[in-house]
Amino acid sequence: MYTIILAGGSGTRLFPLSRTTYPKQFLPLFHKESLFQKTIKRALIFSQPEEIYIVTNEIQQYLVVDQLSQIDAGGHILLEPCEKNTLPAITYAVTCIRKINTTAKILVLPSDQLVNDHETYKNAIQAAKNLAKDHLVAFGVPPLSPQIGYGYILPGTPCGNGCLIDTFAEKPSLSLAKKYVREGYLWNSGMYCFTADIFMEELQKCAPDVAKSFSRPIPESYEQTPKISIDYGIMEKTKRAVVVPLAVEWNDVGNFDALYSVNEKDKLGNVVHGEYLTLDGQNNLIISDRLVATIGLSDTAIIDTPDCLLVCPRNQSQYVGKLTSLLQKAGDERANAHAAVHRPWGQYTILLRGTTYLIKRLTINPKSRLSLQYHHHRNEHWVVVSGTAQVTNEDATFFVRNGESTFIPQGIKHRLSNPGLIPLEVIEIQDGEYLTEDDIVRIDDDFARKH
Repeated sequence: MYTIILAGGSGTRLFPLSRTTYPKQFLPLFHKESLFQKTIKRALIFSQPEEIYIVTNEIQQYLVVDQLSQIDAGGHILLEPCEKNTLPAITYAVTCIRKINTTAKILVLPSDQLVNDHETYKNAIQAAKNLAKDHLVAFGVPPLSPQIGYGYILPGTPCGNGCLIDTFAEKPSLSLAKKYVREGYLWNSGMYCFTADIFMEELQKCAPDVAKSFSRPIPESYEQTPKISIDYGIMEKTKRAVVVPLAVEWNDVGNFDALYSVNEKDKLGNVVHGEYLTLDGQNNLIISDRLVATIGLSDTAIIDTPDCLLVCPRNQSQYVGKLTSLLQKAGDERANAHAAVHRPWGQYTILLRGTTYLIKRLTINPKSRLSLQYHHHRNEHWVVVSGTAQVTNEDATFFVRNGESTFIPQGIKHRLSNPGLIPLEVIEIQDGEYLTEDDIVRIDDDFARKH
């Protein structure tokens, strides 16, 4: 069985933990594993590594690579040129799978959900595999309470171990959600199962513009295809849609209240990632790398990162995405990236920012190197604080050891490499009138990056 894992998406609802370049599926919040890694492990229940197709984007591909290596897993990585919602992403992967097996059975898994994968889960997948011989299968989760953040599915006529789908419903108001729960609707999990040939047949019937787009090379496909979900594009139109109940612990961890609900609590009902001191705090969610102390504060989310502190009532955390929108409208880069930014060679952390200077800590992985590059608007001064660096500065290549430094003038091609077996730590001081990541002209890059 093949598995498609949808691993793109932006990080708005768990800001400031998640950012555009580091969305929630990659946060190691679940016993030091991420939702993406847990999804990979669920995929491996039914698929071999070579049968797993991960759809992501250029920005997040190295997060995918790193997190796969951390759990010693593999899979094909497909890069979307731009984000066009779930139907184009799934079509892209199905198109690749059909080149190998036109009748392949395929499971589609979002990478940002927490799912209990015990026997009930496996039985539901097996039921869906049987129904997928003739149908497109959605998985519906029996609701535990009325929720306004999920779509809903109304089961109709029984069909094997599932039901034909009577109605799809979008995210409702609270009163409507209560009505849906009373009437037997299921939460729409965003998980699907089908065969490659039936999917393509229904794509041609229900979304011919998408099907036509993907008859072209992938960059052209994404230029031509509309932005549309699989539900709007196919599932709400096809006569072959069925739903299989998925009666397991399931959570899309869409806000901090949801994150609180799936974590272990202390005796006062607090969920703590870090260090917390309180006289009376109860039912709080605390995430911080430094000591957090409260008095007279309960039912609150306190999310502390190096560049942003969020404090809000837990039951209002669904509005966090609106804060991200305000930052994006203001052109604030903190909506997109943490102070610590992942790169394929390691990561950098912004330590101090001024009008004409920027100080970073660079961590370069063993046997890795930055691109050969130059800058139009800044000079750089590198101080090695751990390890030994191999530096290219114009036509010279030399070593810089712990405690030593070197200067790179603007306009001079340069490269920083770690030839050693331990991480290389470098303090980089930039000075100039324009200190942004787009002032990088790459001449040669091990990771084929253009920007």
